[in-house]
Amino acid sequence: MTTALGTFTTRPLDPFPSSQLRSGRGGPISDVELVHGWVTHPKASFWLMGGARLEDVEREYMAISAHPHHDAFIGLHNGEPAFLMERYDPTEVELKGLYEAEPGDIGMHFLVAPTDTPLHGFTRAVITTVMETLFADPSVRRVVVEPDVSNSAVHALNKAVGFEVLREIAKPEKNALLSACTREQFEAARREGAAR
Repeated sequence: MTTALGTFTTRPLDPFPSSQLRSGRGGPISDVELVHGWVTHPKASFWLMGGARLEDVEREYMAISAHPHHDAFIGLHNGEPAFLMERYDPTEVELKGLYEAEPGDIGMHFLVAPTDTPLHGFTRAVITTVMETLFADPSVRRVVVEPDVSNSAVHALNKAVGFEVLREIAKPEKNALLSACTREQFEAARREGAAR
């Protein structure tokens, strides 16, 4: 997706450190090292990995990579890593048995990398890219999410791209606000946003 802020794309996250360069002074780092820095940052408190060690993050993303119903992606802004995206089958992962699934449902998580120089509209561009990526699959009819009930910033962002709250649900790690967005709701929200 290309916007006034630049170009946003995604690529599969590579969880295998042996296939990547290790960090050096000013050198490139592996995807796992990159994500470790993001998920342990104080701004990522809702990711619930604040105390995770590098090995914990590596184990988590190797498990996701091996899972038949869960994928992880690195999001790029103008070619540079800037966000994390996860896609999952909610009937098998995260929401299994917790909601009334519909054909064509897909679940997602996203996390914007912490920065000292935020850009106005950046997070909105990221979630729009994530939604476009998910809806690029013609079999996807609806995106479902389960953010923490107290994550008001994400609730507002979700609403801005077309999500509607279905109900509060209790998950083992949090109370979540189950929300969903159909392809039509997303397109309507995009048109409304473009008209402003």
